[in-house]
Amino acid sequence: MKKVLIVTYHWPPMGGGGVQRWLKMVKYIREYGWEPVIFTAKDAEVSLSDPELLKELPENIETHKVPIWEPFDLYKKLIGKGKNEKIQPGLLNESDKKGWKDELVLWVRGNVFIPDAKMFWIKPSVDYLSNYLNENKIDAIISSGPPHTTHMIANKIKKEFNIPWLADFRDPWTFVDYYDQLKISKWADKKHHKLEASVLKNADKTVTVTWSWAEDFNKKKIKKVGVVTNGYDPQDFEKATGAVPNKFGITHIGSMNKDRNPAILWLVLRRLSDSIEGFKEALEIRLIGPVDFQIFKSIEENKLNDFLHHTAYKGHKEVINDLLDSALQLLPINNTANLMGVVPGKLFEYIGSRRPILCIGTKIGDAARIIKETNSGKVFDYNEESELEDYLRTAFEDFKKGTLKSTSSDYARFSRKNLAGEIANHLNEIIA
Repeated sequence: MKKVLIVTYHWPPMGGGGVQRWLKMVKYIREYGWEPVIFTAKDAEVSLSDPELLKELPENIETHKVPIWEPFDLYKKLIGKGKNEKIQPGLLNESDKKGWKDELVLWVRGNVFIPDAKMFWIKPSVDYLSNYLNENKIDAIISSGPPHTTHMIANKIKKEFNIPWLADFRDPWTFVDYYDQLKISKWADKKHHKLEASVLKNADKTVTVTWSWAEDFNKKKIKKVGVVTNGYDPQDFEKATGAVPNKFGITHIGSMNKDRNPAILWLVLRRLSDSIEGFKEALEIRLIGPVDFQIFKSIEENKLNDFLHHTAYKGHKEVINDLLDSALQLLPINNTANLMGVVPGKLFEYIGSRRPILCIGTKIGDAARIIKETNSGKVFDYNEESELEDYLRTAFEDFKKGTLKSTSSDYARFSRKNLAGEIANHLNEIIA
């Protein structure tokens, strides 16, 4: 069996969407003739923890861990958090009190920590892997980012050992939606682009998770870019214990930042709660994951606090049960410049739940494409207020009658097993 070295920062017992992609690939890729060898961080800063995921690891997976130093202790001191407190992932704001310290943190993130705050892991990782590869045969390397530090590690290993390399971009680098928020200087911007160009040039193939992002990468005139979407694992739903919804629950899982605020939804829900008999008694707004304060503010302004159920984090197993207990799955798309290629990983879990998806965003983006092709829900533009209201009226009537169901089809192509086969095909291509 051929061996592939997978360089990933996100790995159990970490939780969150970044872990799922390669945990599930590892679960199935042996069936396609590839034996995974995992390289990951030891003692990483864990903002989300899900020890249950350790149970999903296949037996006898060779795993290597190298200690990582991350500047989070310094960051916590700067913003006044205790050493043992968790920090919000991404660029979510916990309050409306944003001062110079927050601005400084953003500037340091974009201009000092290049490519990211995991950069101090590069040298010890390269040293460790160089010693390992001098004594062990590996047929291919996969790096999964962000953090893009993983690509920098693989790039150096590629230059030293010339092992075929597949670079996996779960999110873009210089055209990611929050890039402009990092207050990047001209010098730092040049360095980010230079490092990114080196990775794209030296990787034998690049894959990303959406077709629009693949087109964006192709504009950089590099080797052909492949698309391997995220997906869902049918076994997760077969084992689940979620019940038939008894509430008109509208559920969102994962981070909800200010760019994902479905403002028209809160307006419409307020209107319906005031005008439809029984709506108030049935409605639940379920937000599972970190939420920007501006979202809470919008919900409060529309007098929906009594319907809000927020949980900062749940393990993947619990989330699956919640999805099965939901009437509608909420998918707001980032209202940003690169919105066409935004396909949150949660979309595929939603598809797997076989509950109708309520998507608010662009009707011509990649997420809308998947929803339409699988017939798994409805998509509304950010300003389609009356159309959204009509849909929710009908959905609520169907819910009361017990007929609110997904009519999804052609969803099996997004199973994790099928996607592992696609990765295996790319690996076979680069070693040929």
